[in-house]
Amino acid sequence: MPTPQSVAFYTLGCKLNFSETSAIGRQFEEKGFQKVAFEAGADLYIINTCSVTDHADRKCRKVVQQALKHNPEAFVAIVGCYAQLKPQEIAGIPGVSAVLGAAEKFQLVDILAGFQKPAAGQPGAVHASPISEATEFVAAHSFGDRTRTFLKVQDGCDYSCSFCTIPLARGGSRSGSVASVVERVEKLAETGVKEIVLTGVNLGDFGLQGPERARLENFTDLVKALDQVNGIRRFRISSCEPNLLTDQILETVAASSRFMPHFHIPLQSGSDKILGLMRRRYRRELYASRVARIKELMPHACIGVDVIVGFPGETDADFLDTYHFLNELPISYLHVFPYSERTDTLAPTLPGRVQDRVRHERTTQLRSLSEKKKRFFYEQHLGLETDVLFEDDVTDGRMEGFTPNYIRVAAKYDPLLVGELKTLRLTQINNLGLMEAEEVGILV
Repeated sequence: MPTPQSVAFYTLGCKLNFSETSAIGRQFEEKGFQKVAFEAGADLYIINTCSVTDHADRKCRKVVQQALKHNPEAFVAIVGCYAQLKPQEIAGIPGVSAVLGAAEKFQLVDILAGFQKPAAGQPGAVHASPISEATEFVAAHSFGDRTRTFLKVQDGCDYSCSFCTIPLARGGSRSGSVASVVERVEKLAETGVKEIVLTGVNLGDFGLQGPERARLENFTDLVKALDQVNGIRRFRISSCEPNLLTDQILETVAASSRFMPHFHIPLQSGSDKILGLMRRRYRRELYASRVARIKELMPHACIGVDVIVGFPGETDADFLDTYHFLNELPISYLHVFPYSERTDTLAPTLPGRVQDRVRHERTTQLRSLSEKKKRFFYEQHLGLETDVLFEDDVTDGRMEGFTPNYIRVAAKYDPLLVGELKTLRLTQINNLGLMEAEEVGILV
C-alpha cells in the first residue's frame, strides 16, 4: 500500500503509556503524517498496549476490530508492554499488520517505512528484540492531549515482585540525567504548560544512566532541580514506592510552592505475610511511617494507595488486616485491583488460590472504603480557599479542575477557564461526589 497520510492512536494503561503514545505521535507528524481521531478511518492505526490491566488480549483484539471497522484496509501496528510479552500471539490477531517490542517502538516510523500489510491469512510482522536489548532511555511527554503534561523521566524496573510482568515488558531501570529533564521542562514551560506530572515505572529509582546503568543521581536531585525551574506552576509525582519515598523528598516537596502536596504510594497489601509473598521491599510499619511523615509535614496532603486483593494465600484474616490497616490510615483514596494471574510470574504457582467470587467481594469492600475516605478528605476542606487548575474536558455543560491536593472541583463550563488557575472557595460536595466552589478571584 502507499505510504499512509493519516494516523490514529489508541492507548491502554498508565500515564507512562500516554506520554509515549504522544511522543510517537509527534514522530509521525514530523514525517508529514496527519494525526486524526480514532473514528476518522485512518490509514494507519497505532495501538499502545498494557500488560497490567486485566484481559490484555481481549482488549487488544477489540481495539483492532474497532480500527478495522473504521477502515478495513488500515495498517494496524501494536506496541507497548503486551506487545513485548506476547508478540507472536498478537501477530496472529486478524487484522494486525505489525508488532514492535520495547526496543523498537520508538523506531516505528523507520522500521515500518513502507507500511506493507501482510498477505491475506498471514500473521503480522514481528519486530521484537529480547527485553535485555531495551537498555536505552527514551524521553517522552504528552502534549496537547490534556491540560496536564505527563513527562516520562524513568523507565523499567529492577524489582522482582512475584505478581508483576513489567520488568519483562520494559526491562531494567534506567533514566535520563537531571540536566536533560530540566531542559525538557524549560522547553515545555515556553509552550504555556502549567502542570507537569512526573511519570515512570519505578519513579523513585531515578538516576541509573548510560549503558552500564550507573547510579549517577537520584530522585531527590531531580525534585530539587525542578523546583528551581521558572514557568511551571505545578509539578506532581505520579507514584513512588514507599521504601524510596525518603524524608529528603518529602521535605523538599513540603517546602516547595511548585510541587503539589499529592502522593500516590503503592501498598498492595496491609498484611506483612502477603507483602512477603508478593516480594515487596517493605512492610506495613514502614508504609505507615511514610504516611505519618507526609501528614506531619503537609497536613492537607492527598495520599492515594494502590491495593491488590485476592492474592494467592490471602485468607479472610489477611484481608481484614489490610482493611483495618487502611481504615486507620489518614489516606484519601484507593485504587483497588483484584489479583489477576500473569504468565511468567511466580504468583500463580503459589498455593491458596482465592476464588474469583471472593476477589470480587473484597474489591467491592475496599472500593466502598475508598469512597468513604475520599468524602471524609473532601469534607475536611469545605470552606477553604484554594487555587484550581481547570481541565479541557466538558460534559453536559460542566467542566472540572483540581486543587493542589487533588480535590476534583466541578464548575459551569466557561471557555476562558480552560487551562487557567483560579482561586475558589470550596463550598459543598455534590451528588456526584465532586466539590462545588464559589469564585474568589483569578490568580496572577
